[in-house]
Amino acid sequence: MSEKIVEIVDNIDASQVFKELSHPKSGGICVFVGTVREFTREEEVVSLEFETYKKMALKEMDKIASDAVVKWNLNKVIIRHAVGLKEVEVPVVVVGASSAHRDACFEACRYLIDTLKKTVPIWKKERFENKSVWVSAHP
Repeated sequence: MSEKIVEIVDNIDASQVFKELSHPKSGGICVFVGTVREFTREEEVVSLEFETYKKMALKEMDKIASDAVVKWNLNKVIIRHAVGLKEVEVPVVVVGASSAHRDACFEACRYLIDTLKKTVPIWKKERFENKSVWVSAHP
């Protein structure tokens, strides 16, 4: 039986992810960590702020994780996203997969992050020195 970790958290400790994805039947583990970058469209970013509709976000994240488990026969999968105000270089999202073979891990990891960004109700506000902008539609 596959294990799924799906969470909305205040802070992400990326150093724990390998341990969380490790599995005796897995020959490969793939992880993607998204962080706050310093520049967007040639403007210096001060910080990002994330908000979510937690109940709906967790439901959608669980669906994405379940779909990935089935499609790539994963042993473990993780989708974790942070909320709140985050400074440059701070991790804001981590997705990962472990499976018997590396191809499945790579494909699943790409699917996890791309689908999360498209379908999960998590909104991002970019904060600059003199302004702030919601990147996607905010409720």
